[in-house]
Amino acid sequence: MTPESLVAFNLVLLAAIASPGPSLLFLVRTTLANGRRTGMITGAGLATMAALWTGMALLGLNGIFALFPWAYLVLKSAGAAYLLWIAVQTWRHARAPIGAAPPPSARNAFVSGLLVNLANPKSVLFAGAVLVVIFPPALGAGEKAIIFLNHLAVELIVQPALALLLSTAAIRARYLRAKPLLDRIAAAVLGALGIRLLLDR
Repeated sequence: MTPESLVAFNLVLLAAIASPGPSLLFLVRTTLANGRRTGMITGAGLATMAALWTGMALLGLNGIFALFPWAYLVLKSAGAAYLLWIAVQTWRHARAPIGAAPPPSARNAFVSGLLVNLANPKSVLFAGAVLVVIFPPALGAGEKAIIFLNHLAVELIVQPALALLLSTAAIRARYLRAKPLLDRIAAAVLGALGIRLLLDR
């Protein structure tokens, strides 16, 4: 493993974090609806699970999914159901004003972030593919630990930083003015992602 391979890995990570998907959409909506602190804690939950998927790919979970497709199917179906549940709840409460319900506790915000990224077992397949392309095949335990900790560090910096950026007064004020429409768009996208995950082979 070389420093160049870690740089390449980090560039792929940054592109993946910034790409539209359930985790980014959930972070945006949670931060705008519940504020900076909740958004940053949710981001930490998203970051932790994303790094854990890479850790599991390093340990060969993608190979286990290949040997036992039913395990992947079960996890994928549960994840799709969770995303659909979030979509339904977001749609139902689109017209509810901010402050109508108390923001989630720190623990619940962190766990919600974990669950959103846990809901996408394709992450371990993606991580496995990226690892194979960027790093040599015979990685030692120490090198695997470095890759995992590097991923965790990048995620723990970038995800809360996104929440911090999204929580600025100007961005939040715009969200509040268009909350019903934006929440319903978010619900539709999350629902579509859940259905896509459920139907994807």
